[in-house]
Amino acid sequence: MGGEVCARMGGGLCRRIAKSWSNMQKGLNDAVSKSFIGKYFKLEARKSCFTKELRAGTATFLTMAYIITVNATIISDSGGTCSIVDCTPPAANQTATPDCMFKPNAGYQNCLSKTKNDLIVATVLSAMIGSIAMGVLANLPLALAPAMGANAYLAYNIVGFHGSGAVSYETALAVVLVEGCAFFVISAIGLRAKLSKLIPRPVRLASAVGIGLFIAFVGLQVQQGVGLVGPDSSTLVTITACANTNPETGECNGGKLQSPKFWIGVVGFMITSFGSMKEIKGSMIYGILFVTLISWIRGTSVTNFPNTPLGDNNYNYFKKVVDFHKIKSTAGAISFRNFNRSEVWVALATLFYVDVLSITGTMHTMAEIGGFANDEGGFEGEYLAYLVDAGSTVMASTLGVSTVATYVESSAGLREGGRTGLTAVIVGLYFFVSLFFIPLFSSVPPWAIGPSLVMVGVMMMKVVKDINWENMKDAAPAFVTMLLMPLTYSIANGIIGGIGLYIALSLYDFVVGSIRWLIKMRRRVVEEQNQVSATVGVDPTVEAV
Repeated sequence: MGGEVCARMGGGLCRRIAKSWSNMQKGLNDAVSKSFIGKYFKLEARKSCFTKELRAGTATFLTMAYIITVNATIISDSGGTCSIVDCTPPAANQTATPDCMFKPNAGYQNCLSKTKNDLIVATVLSAMIGSIAMGVLANLPLALAPAMGANAYLAYNIVGFHGSGAVSYETALAVVLVEGCAFFVISAIGLRAKLSKLIPRPVRLASAVGIGLFIAFVGLQVQQGVGLVGPDSSTLVTITACANTNPETGECNGGKLQSPKFWIGVVGFMITSFGSMKEIKGSMIYGILFVTLISWIRGTSVTNFPNTPLGDNNYNYFKKVVDFHKIKSTAGAISFRNFNRSEVWVALATLFYVDVLSITGTMHTMAEIGGFANDEGGFEGEYLAYLVDAGSTVMASTLGVSTVATYVESSAGLREGGRTGLTAVIVGLYFFVSLFFIPLFSSVPPWAIGPSLVMVGVMMMKVVKDINWENMKDAAPAFVTMLLMPLTYSIANGIIGGIGLYIALSLYDFVVGSIRWLIKMRRRVVEEQNQVSATVGVDPTVEAV
């Protein structure tokens, strides 16, 4: 089409415009490269330029912007700081019962809505500060944001759905804070990479796959996703996507696969899948955007603003479009009360393990893709990058969200030519701009988020090919790790099960090896004794002759 327009306007005009644009870009790039900013970020030394870094930052932001709403939606499922106190009582002279947090309740839902807004701001601030710090301090084109996997573990395993777990939301944030501090210490003294090697390789690989399956399973459920999977009294889970469901149990009352919200979610998933197949940047955003825009239309069967008091309240906030939301409930909500419980220490160990493995692995992978890894496996700025990563987790816990990690979506920017920290700074500035559009981000429905969670699961499955399935010592622990995470709804259970089975299978080799070593040592001792006896038994007269 551009060629037709040029033909009509005249080829000479198009060439002059193109040349003028090229000269303008060159002048801008030369000016920035010679400025303090260009020298600080080493643009010329790394053979990059401002426009290339700008494209890289834009590509990275588009591919990871989904985390703004996805992270807030997942963590708000924990209930945040909401409790039975926020529930609307059934009558004026009655008090609310604990089950009000699991049934439709206007007061509790209103608290969850406010908490989600707080978490959106917390997510944006964490990503903005972490990314800018990574760019300025480590000079690496790596973007940071609250990690997928860790957020699901906090919401569904540590705190539990709407606070149904053994640990409160406030104590869970204290766990994240302590884990971040421990992470910072081991990064500062150089133990981070060494600790990651202590975990058996098949369990390390299977953990990424298991977390992906867990996240995808969450995206298929009713409260957090498209609603394809629901509870069943006979088989525990079954296919649902029903037109009518029991509001208390979530079981299907009839009309399986007849939910309009499910089918619009399927369309969103197809858009994301097709875009990923064609390597279109930001394809996950396009899928979320399509479903969200349709869900913003009132009076339809898929609207996110039903004609209820809560729906009216959310719609009035949505119509503001631009608004700066101040965090009211999640910032500084850390509490060390009941920190001595066993569940707390299991959660701390699990988050620490997942961080050591996934974040360290992601950074090294990005370094390989970007071409700035050295022969020893390290890369320039590695030490400061680890410190920024750990420090960002500490900061995030004070805002109310889970651990921060380097995002694999940074590879989109690397493919666009991003080679300096300027890329990460530009990503951080994009997150800053999004702070002023909280009413829009807070109105993204679960059935728009669900397809993206399933796609995250798809992307995390790729490492399964690196597991040695021919060796049962590797295959069985890896399979148990992957299986237990979604089926027990616990990332920690999968890790513990995989490591336990690997140790058990390794005991056979250890015992057999020990027995063989003892037999070998015994033979050597006997041989030495025989040699000594033979030497002592020699007749000295014969030896003299």
